[in-house]
Amino acid sequence: MPAAFLGHGNPMNALESNRYTAAWAAFGRAVPRPRAILVVSAHWYTNATAVTSMTRPRTIHDFYGFPQDLFDVEYPAPGDPEIADLVVDVVKPTWVGHDVDSWGIDHGTWSVLVHAFPDASIPVLQLSLNAFKEPEKHLDLGRKLAELRKHGVLIISSGNVVHNLRAVDMSKPDTGFDWARRFDDSARELLIDDPSRILTLDGHGDFTKAVPTPDHYLPLLYLAGLADTTPLDVLVEGYAAGSLSMTCYSLGLDPAKVAEVAAAGSVGNAGGPGDAAAGLPSSFPALDSNI
Repeated sequence: MPAAFLGHGNPMNALESNRYTAAWAAFGRAVPRPRAILVVSAHWYTNATAVTSMTRPRTIHDFYGFPQDLFDVEYPAPGDPEIADLVVDVVKPTWVGHDVDSWGIDHGTWSVLVHAFPDASIPVLQLSLNAFKEPEKHLDLGRKLAELRKHGVLIISSGNVVHNLRAVDMSKPDTGFDWARRFDDSARELLIDDPSRILTLDGHGDFTKAVPTPDHYLPLLYLAGLADTTPLDVLVEGYAAGSLSMTCYSLGLDPAKVAEVAAAGSVGNAGGPGDAAAGLPSSFPALDSNI
């Protein structure tokens, strides 16, 4: 089963059609139908490593300052406790706990899955990001999760390579600041060559601006761990609001197949290649938002 890192940007992308949502939709149509989907989302950043184990995970609207239409979105995918058990088993001796009632499907997951798998019929699980673990531990956990691909589990990590909300500039809807582009370019060069070297990016001169907090960056380490030394492919790339990278990567999927699916028009009403990512609402509280 392939795997991917999806730069999800802001949750308004769930409601819009643009070249990023088109790429997510094409990816979903191009992969074999998964037995289940395991998502490592930037938005379940907590004090332990856990996997959702409920049969019917709730849709979580973990944001504020957005329109009611976004709060009305539901993604009623089932869970799969048996797959949760498998996740726990394949990463041993690393401990992963079962979350049976505290989390569900947050917007880092459903904002991309509503485009990639709109019928919500495939079981979805989430794996938390343990805030107390060093980057090396996250990379290693990604390597251990690779066994799941042999069992038909599609692993998606959802975050952003560059994610600095305090620097967002609404006048730059589809461009990036120079520092954002430099860091994103360096990450791309490394990931399409040797993803196992991803931890060297913390020495980049723009790292502190591009990654002011670890939550949106850590999911990328999981795909790098899954890939190890296998080069990744760019699924789509670009920027939003100056300080967000929308770049997405895939593993184990021929980019030509994704392009063929997209060209065939089988991705619904997704936008064309010139379309920018969804813009932030004017009421968006950038300085203290939890997204």
